[in-house]
Amino acid sequence: MPKDTSIKSVLIIGSGPIVIGQACEFDYAGSQSARSIREEGIEVILINSNPATIMTDPSMADHVYLLPLTTKSIIEILKAHPQIDAVLPTMGGQTALNLCLEADEKGIWEDFGVRLIGVDVNAINITEDREQFKQLLHKINVPTAPAKTATSFLEGKEIAQEFGFPLVIRPSFTLGGTGAAFVHTKEDFDEKLSYGLEMSPIHEVLIDKALIGWKEYELELLRDKNDNVVIICSIENMDPMGIHTGDSITVAPAMTLSDTTFQKLRDMAILMMRSIGNFAGGCNVQFAVSPDDKEDIVAIEINPRVSRSSALASKATGYPIAKIASKLALGYNLDELQNQITKSTSALFEPTLDYVIVKIPRWNFDKFEGADRTLGLQMKSVGEVMGIGRSFQEALHKATQSLEIKRNGLGADGKGYTNYEQIIEKLTFASWDRVFVIYDAIAMGIPLSRIHEITRIDMWFLKQYEELYVLDKEISKYTVANLPRELLLEAKQKGFADRQIAHMMSCKESQVHTLRTEMNINRVFKLVDTCAAEFKARTPYYYSTFEAEIEKADGTRYVDNESVVTDKKKIIVLGSGPNRIGQGIEFDYSCVHGVLAAKECGYETIMINCNPETVSTDFDTADKLYFEPVFWEHIYDIIQHEKPEGVIVQLGGQTALKLAEKLSKYGVKIIGTSFDALDLAEDRGRFSDLLTELNIPFPQFGIAETADEASALADTLDFPLLIRPSYVLGGQGMKIVINKKELEEHVINLLKSIPGNKLLLDHYLAGAIEAEADAICDADGNVYIIGIMEHIEPCGVHSGDSNATLPPFNLGEFVMQQIKDHTEKIARALKTVGLINIQFAIKDDTVYIIEANPRASRTVPFIAKAYGEPYVNYATKVMLGHNKVTDFTFNPQLKGYAIKQPVFSFSKFQNVNKALGPEMKSTGESILFIDDLKDDQFYELYSRRKMYLSK
Repeated sequence: MPKDTSIKSVLIIGSGPIVIGQACEFDYAGSQSARSIREEGIEVILINSNPATIMTDPSMADHVYLLPLTTKSIIEILKAHPQIDAVLPTMGGQTALNLCLEADEKGIWEDFGVRLIGVDVNAINITEDREQFKQLLHKINVPTAPAKTATSFLEGKEIAQEFGFPLVIRPSFTLGGTGAAFVHTKEDFDEKLSYGLEMSPIHEVLIDKALIGWKEYELELLRDKNDNVVIICSIENMDPMGIHTGDSITVAPAMTLSDTTFQKLRDMAILMMRSIGNFAGGCNVQFAVSPDDKEDIVAIEINPRVSRSSALASKATGYPIAKIASKLALGYNLDELQNQITKSTSALFEPTLDYVIVKIPRWNFDKFEGADRTLGLQMKSVGEVMGIGRSFQEALHKATQSLEIKRNGLGADGKGYTNYEQIIEKLTFASWDRVFVIYDAIAMGIPLSRIHEITRIDMWFLKQYEELYVLDKEISKYTVANLPRELLLEAKQKGFADRQIAHMMSCKESQVHTLRTEMNINRVFKLVDTCAAEFKARTPYYYSTFEAEIEKADGTRYVDNESVVTDKKKIIVLGSGPNRIGQGIEFDYSCVHGVLAAKECGYETIMINCNPETVSTDFDTADKLYFEPVFWEHIYDIIQHEKPEGVIVQLGGQTALKLAEKLSKYGVKIIGTSFDALDLAEDRGRFSDLLTELNIPFPQFGIAETADEASALADTLDFPLLIRPSYVLGGQGMKIVINKKELEEHVINLLKSIPGNKLLLDHYLAGAIEAEADAICDADGNVYIIGIMEHIEPCGVHSGDSNATLPPFNLGEFVMQQIKDHTEKIARALKTVGLINIQFAIKDDTVYIIEANPRASRTVPFIAKAYGEPYVNYATKVMLGHNKVTDFTFNPQLKGYAIKQPVFSFSKFQNVNKALGPEMKSTGESILFIDDLKDDQFYELYSRRKMYLSK
């Protein structure tokens, strides 16, 4: 039983739609927390407005409320559930903490007799109010940077005069560094001060002396009610102070700290956590350390909640921070809880890492035309990846291979910069691709001392880069015929991909793969066990590496592979990699449900993914987790090791789909829809032939591979034209053009950024209504349409950026029948097995096909939540051939309408073009339920529908 037996019912507050600065790490935290509390026999009530999350699944809590995160919703829930004893706000990021504070100020918790657990109001106030926090640190003798708060423009000017430049402006009570800025000159100060005051909900900013070039560290802590504290993980930012930690490349454990300074950081972090309030839960503390021998320490901030770094620390160590923090909030002590991975040691046991973790953020600047791409105090990344390796170099390479930006790792892929001025500029003004540019700078011969002087990145990291470049040059002297085994092994141990080594020797990737197989240089898999193999781990969570052979006393040689292959029938689910615009948490939702459904069908489930923020990479979601890049070489080696029945690719978005061709070519069975059918839907020529055969209308189109071909096509198709490249997600590169000049300009730009791509030119149906349908189809051709949605915005705004209603609100019976008929015909003709999403344009009562995607779509979780049906579970069972569509009793429940509302993160990018068009820009979504079309919110959305359409 929990130590506090008075708690029988807990309200968990989620984090709402995904925005830059607050992504799916809070779905992971909330899901873990809900499970952790329910294990104790305590009722869980959950509020979150994001339909794409696992945490809002009906199975996750006793009652799930998909409502806006407002105090009005909180009151509604507390009235419906007077039994709620406590509220846990630390799992929903800044959104949940701010809502909790507002409810406290309005006296809501007091009125309903609800108490806060996991944190106290004092702690939130002290850590969020920059002035109070500074005073507290002063009192407990923890050093801070010289700083003062300002609540008015005039006050701010006076402080700047006193401190001199450079300065940092940080608004109070904001997330992801919103409104924070460096000010190097007094000319910029006025504008940045006004913006900072405007961004703070309490109109307050902290102005402090900039610690530019200092090193930055984070510690993740847990504390119980007896004041026991464990430090779960130390994280070092490779980028120095001045870049938001969410935009920094981070490394665990800390690499360049002296032991003395590390002990000081530990002591200070524990002192800070103990001084901010009397609560049991998790904390994240950030420090700056001077880059000289003195190693002076300055405390930056403390967050009394689980954070983005907590998700990273959980995945890095295997220690489930959110799960344990929830138990502590219920009154348990750390020494009473089990380590979840060893099941034999206590949770009061600090994890030890015998490997290195590197996290690299994933940006999407191409979606924000006109955005300032320089990295600074305000977070701009939309997701992140994590690489696990035996060395920093291997982990760094694995992280760069996970990013999915058409790079094969650092250097050795022919895509590096070779212009001196450009390299110096990218190093000086921290760019999103600086992780690659450092390698290019070394390759150009720029001395490490100069790179260090510009970037202030610690020399240790730069020397690691230099070693990689030296090895690259050494291998380039050889060919496949004479490459020494020890050099190939060293390159693999340092994380170089086969295709990079092939680039060095000017041969094919397959030749390198064959060579290392002949030389017996094979991947081995190691456990993430929290305790550096001191105790036996019970949880199969693996990463790959390469080992030199060990020789036994009897002369036999072997490498130690910790991943034991069972004789059970297995299914691999490919994850969706890092979050980005167009491919977010909704695909992780589908992957998790795919894994759970395959388990129910009796398969051993294997998950491959590299995103530390997600539920799919939780150590107990699948039977086996390989925390590896969703990158061909890694996947193929795992497949050869595990020998599964097949691989599911249609749940992980475009990431997994793009690997279907190679899997098919190498004879790996694709579960569900075949590669040929996936390809047929993507190949516009073949797909249009199919539609013609089926007598289904589609907008007139043509295919061009050059600007001349595009121009000739324009003469027959008539403007306006919609241009798009093939095989992309989220409308990447799509644009509506209205004349030949615009056409030529866009085609040339597209072919430059995606060389060798076929461009599709469609006649754009101006003024058409857009709709979409999702369906499940089985091998016998039984089709069930799970939902038809009508977009409120006109055709031309990307479906991911449109408000969409389920069911449609003004499509007549004749149009609805065409949608149903077309969906069924196309699903059968593509021989779909599993899910399919089809998009339509409706003009003059004729339904045209825009595109068909035989895979899970962004809308599937939304429809599943709106109707209360586990559609991904059903679809996976159909893919596996375990069930037919006709085996399920479908019973969708929805009173009125559900509206999918996109959420944008434009506030992170001043001066960016906010107009919507065929290229997706939203970072997340929320769900809104209305009883009828007279609802004010629907009326407002409908009246604004034409405001945003851009070319």
